[in-house]
Amino acid sequence: MPAVFCVGHAVQDFVFSVPALPDRGAKYRATGFTSVGGGPAATAAVAVAKLGGRALLAARVGADAAADMIIAELRGYGVDCSQVRRFEGCASSVSAVIVDARGERLIVNNLDPSVPVDAGWLPSPAAVGAQAVLADTRWPEGALAALRSARAAGLPGVLDADRPIPADGELLRAATHVAFSSDALADYTGIADPARALASVAPSLPGWCCVTAGGEGVHVIARGRALHFAAFEVPVVDTLGAGDVWHGAFALALAEGCDETAAVRFASAAAALKVQRPGGRAGAPARAELDAFLAACNAA
Repeated sequence: MPAVFCVGHAVQDFVFSVPALPDRGAKYRATGFTSVGGGPAATAAVAVAKLGGRALLAARVGADAAADMIIAELRGYGVDCSQVRRFEGCASSVSAVIVDARGERLIVNNLDPSVPVDAGWLPSPAAVGAQAVLADTRWPEGALAALRSARAAGLPGVLDADRPIPADGELLRAATHVAFSSDALADYTGIADPARALASVAPSLPGWCCVTAGGEGVHVIARGRALHFAAFEVPVVDTLGAGDVWHGAFALALAEGCDETAAVRFASAAAALKVQRPGGRAGAPARAELDAFLAACNAA
C-alpha cells in the first residue's frame, strides 16, 4: 500500500453556530455546536487514508485533553499517529470557530509559542516506508527537514504552499512539487491573477509548480511549459477542507507512481467530490467513489 508522510499542523476546532456574527461584547447563545479536527497536513492525511493509502502524520501537540481529541479522531480515520509528538507543559493548537447562518466564519486560534520548533526528531521518509512526502507551511522547520529528506531520497516532496509562506523562499526550493493556493500566491508575488503570478515565481523554483484556483481550475508550470486544467463542474455545498483533500490526493497519486497530469486530475476529482457535501474531513471521498466519478467523467 503506497504511503504518504504528512508533516505539519494539527488543530482541534470548537465550532459554534449562531444566527449572526457578534458585533459587540456580550453573551451569545449558539444554535449548534460541534468539535472537529483540522490543520492542513492532518486533514490531508485523512484524505490519503480515505482514498486507500497509508497515511502517516508528524505533528506537534501538547500533553493535554485537546491532543487526546486530535489523535483519537485521526486514528479513527486510519491515520498512523506514531510520529505525532506530545510536548509536556505545552498546549495543543485549538480554535474557536463562530459560523453564522450565511456560512461566514470568525476564527480565534491559540498557537502556543512554547511548543519546540526543532525538527531533529523527524524520521526520514524511508524509515517510515513512505513513497511521498507532503508538508504544510505551519511548521516551516519540520517541512524543510521532511522535504529535503524526500529530495535526497529521490521521492516526491509536495509543499502545500498556503499562508504563511516564508519570504526567503527556502521552503519552496526544497520541494519537488509546489502547490500554491491562489490567495497565498497573490500575497507572495503581489500579483492577483493566478496564472501570471505562477509565471512570475516559477523560474525561481527547481521543480514542478501549480496554483489551485477553486472553480477556475489548476494552473501548472512544468519544465517551462504553462498548462491549465479545468475544474470539474459540480454543485458546491461546502468548500471547507477542499484544498487539503486536493493536496492529500495529489501526493497519494504521486506515491502510486502517477505522472503529474494524472495526479492533478485525480486530486481535482477528489476535491470536486468533497465540495458537494458538508464537512471537511467527513466530506473527503472514499476511493471507490473517486474511481466511479472518474470513470463516469471519462465515459461522458
